[in-house]
Amino acid sequence: MVEATAAAYADERVSRVRDLPESRLELLRELYRLPPDVDRGYLPYRRAASAFMGWQLRRGLLAPPSSATPGSPWWRTLNESLLRDVCEASALAFGRAGRPRTPGAAATLDFIERPTARTWYRGHNTSIVSAYLANEPVAWQEGRVERFFINLVLVRVLLAHALVAEPRLALGRLALLGRPLGDPRLGMTGVFLSLSRILPDDYPLGEDVESYVAAEHGFGHLVDVGVVLPRLEELYEWSADALAMPGLRALLEPGRVVPSYAWDPADAMVWHPSPLLLARVARRVVGPVPGPAPGR
Repeated sequence: MVEATAAAYADERVSRVRDLPESRLELLRELYRLPPDVDRGYLPYRRAASAFMGWQLRRGLLAPPSSATPGSPWWRTLNESLLRDVCEASALAFGRAGRPRTPGAAATLDFIERPTARTWYRGHNTSIVSAYLANEPVAWQEGRVERFFINLVLVRVLLAHALVAEPRLALGRLALLGRPLGDPRLGMTGVFLSLSRILPDDYPLGEDVESYVAAEHGFGHLVDVGVVLPRLEELYEWSADALAMPGLRALLEPGRVVPSYAWDPADAMVWHPSPLLLARVARRVVGPVPGPAPGR
């Protein structure tokens, strides 16, 4: 019997778990679990990937259409794209025939061959940004609150990558803290990806974004308003180069500095809340945005 190509193998594995949310997570976890004689240290990277998917599971975003409470078509598609890229890259790395079909699979294959925090983020975020770019019409079907947090998740995964690969951009004067804070092996990445402190564990959400923004008074407000917002344009520009995804630049409205993925740029006020004391202190401590930096 001829062995299936890596692409066919990935399609078949992902199709088996399409309507089984918990099995999606188990497949992801399985792909990071390898025999000791071939493991180059992949298992610790499973923390960040599992944290991101676990948040999706808790909110019911991955529930199948046949469920009493269906999940989100957009989140299901994003999750499936990421799973397929990881599965295909793993199959290619360990002997199945073929070539990567997508930039995400190619970048993830590079991570498998050279496992580092930088290559992990490049693989993960290339898959994520590719899925964002391919599915914006689906995202427009979501409510206003969900679309706001879809943009915020993108901002946070870009920040997490920059913490490791370009810490001066991410943290300015505190750049020395960037790599340990962003390292996906150390469990800190969930702080940037998980929004569970202010989002209820259900789906769908309504239209009142302002109430959720007002609830984010702690660490999230410090990060988003104190650290990220002043360097948002530079973060998108750097990420577009680092991921070789020029389309990413179109997901931020220039001038207004408004994330504009499935979002009306005129609806800008929610992205610029008044900074609280801790956020103002963070802006002073981190300092101004540094000059242009290399893309990688």
